[in-house]
Amino acid sequence: MTDEDLGSFADFGGSGDDASAGATDETGVDATGRDADADESDGTGAETDDAFERVAYDGANGDGLGVLAVSEGLRIGEREDETRLRAYVTSANRSNVRIGRYLVAPYPDGESLFCRIVGLEYGQRFHGDDANEIHARRAMDGSAIDEDDYTFIADLEPVSVLYRDAGELKRRMADRVPKPETVVREADDDEEIKTALKIPESGVFLGHLAVGGETVRTGATPPTIDYRVTDDYATGDPLAFRHTLVAGGTGSGKTHTAKNVLRQYLGEERTYPVEAGSDREVRAAVVQFDPQDEYAQMHDDNPEAGTEDERRWEREGIAHGGHDDTVAFVPKVGNATYTAAHHDAEQIPFTVPFSMVRSRPWLAASAGLNDNQYPALQTLLNRFFDRRGASGTYEGFCSFLDDPALKEELDESGKIHEATYEAVFRRVRGMPNGVFDQDARPITDLVREFVKPGRLSVVPTYHVSDSRATETVVLALASLLVDEKLSSDPRFPRIAETPLLVGMDEAHNFLADADTVQARQVVGKFTDAAKQGRKERLGLFLITQDPQDVAESVFKQVNTKVVLNLGDEDAIKSVNIPPALAEKVPYMETGQMVVYSPDNSEPVELLGLPTCLTRHGRG
Repeated sequence: MTDEDLGSFADFGGSGDDASAGATDETGVDATGRDADADESDGTGAETDDAFERVAYDGANGDGLGVLAVSEGLRIGEREDETRLRAYVTSANRSNVRIGRYLVAPYPDGESLFCRIVGLEYGQRFHGDDANEIHARRAMDGSAIDEDDYTFIADLEPVSVLYRDAGELKRRMADRVPKPETVVREADDDEEIKTALKIPESGVFLGHLAVGGETVRTGATPPTIDYRVTDDYATGDPLAFRHTLVAGGTGSGKTHTAKNVLRQYLGEERTYPVEAGSDREVRAAVVQFDPQDEYAQMHDDNPEAGTEDERRWEREGIAHGGHDDTVAFVPKVGNATYTAAHHDAEQIPFTVPFSMVRSRPWLAASAGLNDNQYPALQTLLNRFFDRRGASGTYEGFCSFLDDPALKEELDESGKIHEATYEAVFRRVRGMPNGVFDQDARPITDLVREFVKPGRLSVVPTYHVSDSRATETVVLALASLLVDEKLSSDPRFPRIAETPLLVGMDEAHNFLADADTVQARQVVGKFTDAAKQGRKERLGLFLITQDPQDVAESVFKQVNTKVVLNLGDEDAIKSVNIPPALAEKVPYMETGQMVVYSPDNSEPVELLGLPTCLTRHGRG
């Protein structure tokens, strides 16, 4: 075959002459496919179609942080370890991304996936080795990092799917996978965040939603997210009666936080039915046992609170200011004297009458009783009160026991062995001096003042130097409240009919597990109270720095756990909060807390109010 056999290319426009190169068709497009009017040169003689145009890109458009990445899979599973959800974060947004932040990924149909950042990772965009001298020296010389050379990936944990039903925003479990390359944005809508995390719109204020010690901000006014605990029968039982634990070490803001929460329960608008199904509602009574003498200060306004603080609290519907109906019920114990220059609350002295021991034998022994000694003490107390009646005193009981004839009679009859009798006598005589029957009105005569709707009754014990005396006073009063609440035939109807919150600071000192019969009796009583609190409108508000020492049977009835900084590993394990939150606890600053309340919301981090709502501190 020769060149002649192939024919001429000119017939197909393939000639290289200028005429054929410039030929156009009827549409104005030349033979090369370019617009005939387009410039053919950049002035340097180079054709434009030989040049490569670069497009600058500075980050995601709009409010997006990045897009969902599918390179390693995109999966939503029933179990956490089956879920793979990762987002590529654009370079312009990387400095603002933090673990714990909440993100939203929309679905095409208007629903959206609400998720939490649980991991952040840099990766190399191009294969190379940056572990070498050149890279190190360049970085040490202060050369800026080119973010475009690296990938930045956020691992996400799905929290819930958000959707609208008849215009109302609702949530459900994460049950569908979003599309690849879906743009993700930071959650910044109040309604969206509260719905996704199941935070109630109303209830008892605890603090503001936070991530990494910083409050979550929104576009609303105020810009913070208020966290509240359900307190309305219309949406379920008030969580006050399903019990609260505030745990935190020294300097964590534990008492500050407890005061702020208790102040909400004392708000004028907060009422509860006097009994199940009743239309009549009254305010709750709060009884606070106070070993450090700090809670009676709630009577007074906080002098450190400014006008702006008060305006902000009013805007958010937070009860604040001194609670006028605060009374300090001061136990009279031996020669101990109580001074109260740090608060202006009314003071009412009282004594614990020995008659309370008849139904609470464990109050009368200074040390632990075994399974033989406890029934013996009960027998002796019954015999004593049968003879003396309600007027029987501690000194009278000691004299009653110091009777050789009684001891011999009981030993010979086989009712109480002589050695057991003597052991009981030693423990009764070993009680601290001046616990019972002092020169003050018996607390049983003060019940209508001690438990009063809307009143904060504080029982300070700091002035009582003997720890056993303090324990006896606190347990005597607390058991009186619990017994009356649980009784089918209460002696004091005021207690039975009044919604009641019993606050106990240093709860580990009073509700600890132990092997003695006394401890089992006390723990059993409060376990029953915790189990039946919802029905009887009785709430326990426990405050402690050693939660691991609170009896497990009581602890496991607590629904709402507010955990501030704890440095002890055993203490952190004992509060039984999700691992992701537990890991934060040792590093939290004053006022920073995590809240685990499964029946109220998803586990969250909060920041408490920096200024106490009432007076706080001795300064």
